Amino acid sequence: MASIQRREQSGTVRWVVQIRIKRKGRVVYSQNKSFIKEPVARAWADKREAELRVPGALERAQSADVTIGQVLRWYEADYDGATKFGRSKLSHIKFLMGYEPLASRSAVDLTAADLVGHVRQRRSEGTGPATVNNDFIWLRGAFRAARIGRGVDLSETPIDDASYLCRKERLIAKSKQRMRRPERWELDKLLAWFSPGRRKSKIPMQDIVLFAVFSGRRQEEICTIHWADFDERRGGVLVRDMKHPRDKVDTWVDLPAPAIALIKRQPQAEGEPRIFPCNSKTVGDKFSKACTMLGIDDLHFHDLRHECASWLFECGWDIPRVARVTGHKSWATLQRYTHLGTGEVHDRWADWEWLPGLGGE
Repeated sequence: MASIQRREQSGTVRWVVQIRIKRKGRVVYSQNKSFIKEPVARAWADKREAELRVPGALERAQSADVTIGQVLRWYEADYDGATKFGRSKLSHIKFLMGYEPLASRSAVDLTAADLVGHVRQRRSEGTGPATVNNDFIWLRGAFRAARIGRGVDLSETPIDDASYLCRKERLIAKSKQRMRRPERWELDKLLAWFSPGRRKSKIPMQDIVLFAVFSGRRQEEICTIHWADFDERRGGVLVRDMKHPRDKVDTWVDLPAPAIALIKRQPQAEGEPRIFPCNSKTVGDKFSKACTMLGIDDLHFHDLRHECASWLFECGWDIPRVARVTGHKSWATLQRYTHLGTGEVHDRWADWEWLPGLGGE
């Protein structure tokens, strides 16, 4: 397994040890080291060979050069990140793949101190505590996936230790529950901005915004719903691969009347199976740009989903009925909205000029 060669250069003699291990004719491990004295070289070769014969030692040695960036690339490739991960998760993982010095660090030799230093660097750059907390979440998932799926000897303990310390020091924190609701004037401005007569665009942004408000669907879901999955008689639609905390599952959801009216007024193009045949990223970009141009501060497309749930509770709907619209498997997630249904029942959009079936049809 080990070979020792005498090499002389410029009058200096060195003894080079080369260790090569083959499996099925393929070199799976190689290591070179040079020494001034032959006895020292032979002693090291014997010791290193003995170390590599210990169960698990070869796997650890193979993993020694694996960087965190490589582990993250495996995570994306092995789990088909482009389609299985959410847009924000995939974007975050790609960012970490190229973020230095973290990406170039050895994944095997990673310490909690390394990660605490990473957190301090991120925070010094103005990154928020919830965003940096996500670094730990995605790193933990990537390490676990490499350990289980690729047999790489990685430990999640440094991640857990650093996470504990940084949380205690308030360097990281969980995301706060966001309850931003659009004001009527904000939606008035947006819908006027996206008016087909004002802007020439193949994307029906006006109806997409309205559908998000009255259906509670995420932008990715809106752009993938098929005509074949819409059942007007049943009053709902099958959402394929709906995002849930631990998985993506085909989920049947109910549609409030305004959402059904919006679907019915969409044109059916020949050969196009989708109701809203658009790219979800383009939808998000157009929405964000419009908010910036119109001076609408801190409004996200996802806030329209929150608006739908809030509106339904204000209309007197209970948790089970709202959950059938939003698709939540756990009712606990909807608990934060329940205070909206404790007062007088009212529909904030009942007299709105953009309401589908009123003035907006």
